[in-house]
Amino acid sequence: MVLHTQFRIKFKRIPLAITLSIASALPCVVHTVQAEPISPIPLAIEVDKNKVALGRKLFHDTRLSKDNSISCATCHDLANGGDDGKPVSMGVKNAMGLINTPTVFNSAYNFKHFWNGRASSLEEQVDAPVQASNEMDEIWPRVIAKLYKDSAYPAEFEKTFNDKITREHIKASIAEFQRSLITPNSRFDQYLRGNHQAMNQQELQGYQAFKDYGCISCHQGMNVGGNMFQVFGVINSYFKHRGTELTDADKGRYTVTGRKEDMHMFKVPSLRMVAHTAPYFHDGSQATLRDAVDAMFKFQLGREAPDQDKDAIVAFLKTLAGQYPGAPKP
Repeated sequence: MVLHTQFRIKFKRIPLAITLSIASALPCVVHTVQAEPISPIPLAIEVDKNKVALGRKLFHDTRLSKDNSISCATCHDLANGGDDGKPVSMGVKNAMGLINTPTVFNSAYNFKHFWNGRASSLEEQVDAPVQASNEMDEIWPRVIAKLYKDSAYPAEFEKTFNDKITREHIKASIAEFQRSLITPNSRFDQYLRGNHQAMNQQELQGYQAFKDYGCISCHQGMNVGGNMFQVFGVINSYFKHRGTELTDADKGRYTVTGRKEDMHMFKVPSLRMVAHTAPYFHDGSQATLRDAVDAMFKFQLGREAPDQDKDAIVAFLKTLAGQYPGAPKP
């Protein structure tokens, strides 16, 4: 039995302006979506094209950091799953981060942001990495001053916002770009839409096992997670087993609320890009996807399972990632 200490879901409406669509590139006919605890990512979303274009440029601009050495894309590599493949990221002057970097893909569908859920919107989320001393270590007045030295930026902000360069406009642009970073048309989504040839027998068995063992109780919805908080180690204590000294990052939601019941409580991560975002967990402690599945059985489910079931679950998880910038050719 899976125990839940909290269950909170919140959905956010995405601003409308222009449709980004990949429907014309679909390899299969779209059918009626099956009634399942996981729903497919939309094939088209509506975003503001000018904000997205400006946000993409800012996302890759190293001038958001104090020494002009790193950008948002440094830790969120769009060609490699939307993270950086490290246990923790490195900031300016090789400052070591405190926690594993999550993927930026499909972040629009998360109900909160950061592992401890301290930001309620993508706009709010932008503040933290820019100002954190072990990340970009910059202040907004200097960021704005540097952007004004670029001959193109003032005109681009005027075009997009009919206004000057401001902190809020920078955040709004980057947030809108992040909203555009969805990964639709995964093989699993194709299956949900009626293409039963999209998944092989092992993958289908893995999906059934994912449901039968209870993984689905925390990893469901469009993002296969990202819509609730849960204690890490709800059945068996992960942190006692790990044996190393606790860090502030290990405390999870407790660092936000100060409530005892929120100790080791984390936002359940989305599994949409999990095949491309090793190492796993907030501390980057699990090197492979199979390692992560083994740990989930031990610490979250408190259950045993044969290797063939775990291998099938891993196979299923690999079907969740859809089309994204930098994706390898089929």
